[in-house]
This record gives sequence, structure tokens and C-alpha cells, in this order.
Amino acid sequence: GVREDTVAEEGDTRAIDALGEAPPGYRLLPAHPWQLDLVDTREEIRDAFADGRLVHLGRSASPAWPTAAIRTVYDPAADLFLKFSLDVRITNDIRRLWRHDLLKLHRTDAAVTSGFAAVDGPAAWLSDRGYRTAHFAFEELAVLVRDGLRDHILPGATPLLAAALTEGFDGSPLDTLSDPAAWWRAYLRQVVPPALELFAHHGVVLEAHLQNTVVAVDDDGLPVQALFRDAEGVKLLPDVTRAAGWERLVYCLVVNNLLEIAGALEERYPGVELWPAVRRELRRFEAGLPEVGELLRSPTLPGKTNLLLRWTGADGADARYLPLANPLL
Repeated sequence: GVREDTVAEEGDTRAIDALGEAPPGYRLLPAHPWQLDLVDTREEIRDAFADGRLVHLGRSASPAWPTAAIRTVYDPAADLFLKFSLDVRITNDIRRLWRHDLLKLHRTDAAVTSGFAAVDGPAAWLSDRGYRTAHFAFEELAVLVRDGLRDHILPGATPLLAAALTEGFDGSPLDTLSDPAAWWRAYLRQVVPPALELFAHHGVVLEAHLQNTVVAVDDDGLPVQALFRDAEGVKLLPDVTRAAGWERLVYCLVVNNLLEIAGALEERYPGVELWPAVRRELRRFEAGLPEVGELLRSPTLPGKTNLLLRWTGADGADARYLPLANPLL
């Protein structure tokens, strides 16, 4: 727990208070067990425990499941995601909730929520409702509250992380498709339109990569809905230039998402023709989004240099792109 007079928070954090009971004069401040181990030896944290600004309240009674992000966990009892700071370099970045991202979280999430409300179809946004931390350890102890799945998933549908489809798992719908091309068309119809419509009409650049995309499938394993998450990774126009935003969207949506899912299908069903369907889906938006025509004609796509960032220890915001051959040609 954190003493009330040292709390820093913004947005709707009531779900944190519902997780348990804090002592009088304190507010609950959940912590990732790994992060607590990492920061517990720091002088400012030790001092806060010593003078009562922080108190240990033990472990939560209900289990929480780690997600693919590791620092984000899911509480099934509360149907709630909690995203923590984790001072560990995972892939290309230190996974801390940075102050500058937290301070713009409410504005970003509101813009995305408004955009999804205007999008036709079942696509949904898992809102980052708010955050709580201690003002003396703003980044180190921050926790972010995110919507769970139950209020957003279509009735009877089963949510699957898009990244899991590429990795494979027991019961994956990709393993038993009678018509992989039809499955692919359904996937495209759920995933592509929301990302393009938010960019074109609302200036929202979704970070629509595999880890931020949840695909809901029906009883036959056919995609019927896409859900997106992670306001921290969203960019808004004109905070970034339109060209930079489009490059980021193409990398996340086409290279990191569609290219990987297509690869998983091609591995299972050699000879299946997938990219003509992508071209057709993209062309539906060409009239209102001139960048689509350029994408369909470009010889290359932007590939993010994650490994180089890892090797050099650079900040994730310093991402650079190298050209990849464009399968849309």
C-alpha cells in the first residue's frame, strides 16, 4: 500500500481499490513481484518502507496470469488487466511505465475510445482506464488499469492472442482449416478496417502488432472480431507527422501482424495464395486514404530494427526501419 498523501494517479482507478482492503490512510498499490524485487534494494524505496510511506500487504489472494508482455497480468476474478513497470530489457526496450507516457495516457486513450465508438462493426478497444503510483517513485511503482475482455467479446466467441496463432498451440484453429483462404479473408476483414479507419478519420495510429491484437473466433474457428489494446503505444496526429504515423502503422499492421500470420498459414498450407486478398482488402480504403495506393505500389515495406536496438542498448523510441521486400506487389 501507499500512503494517501503520496499517491499520484489519473483516470479511473477504482478497480485497484476493489482488489482488496488497504489500511486506514493508505491506498492499494499492486506491484509486479519481479519489479518489487528489482527496486526493493534502492535507497529511496527502503526509506519509504522505513518511514511508512509504503507498507507491505503480502500477496494477492487470487491468482493473476502473466500475458505475453510479461509485465502485464490478467486477473480473471476481476476481469482486469494490470500493466506494471518492469525494469528489465525485453526485446528492444526497458519495460518501464515512463512518466511522459503516463502523463498523456488519458488524452490518448480518450481519442482511441472515441474513434472506436465511431467505427462500424464489432471491433473493440480495451481501454487503459487510468494509472496509480507513488509520487516519489513515479515510474518504478506505476500500475496501469486496463479493461478486461468479458464486456467486449461477442457472445459465444473465443478470444485468441494473434501472436499465439503464429507460435502455435494445442487447439489452434490454424491447424485444422478446411479453407485457409476463407479464414484469411475473415481475419483481414476484422483486423484491417479498424486500423485504417482510425488513421484516416481520427488521426489515431494503432500499434496493431501481434501482441496488441486479440482475435475472437466463432465455434468453427473463424475470426468474427478484433480487439486492440495498449494506449502507451498509440500515436496521435499531429503529435507525429502523418508520414511517420503511416510508416509506424504499416510496420505494425502489415509487417508485424499480417506478414507473420500469413507465414503461419503458408507453413501449414503450402501453396495457398494469400496476398491477393490483402490487396483487395486494402483497396477498399484507397479512395479515402491515398497512402494505400502508395503502399500497394511500393517495392519495400518498413522493417523495425529491434535487434539493433537491443545490441546498442538504445531507447525504444529511437526505432529505425530498414526496407523489406513488399509481398503486396
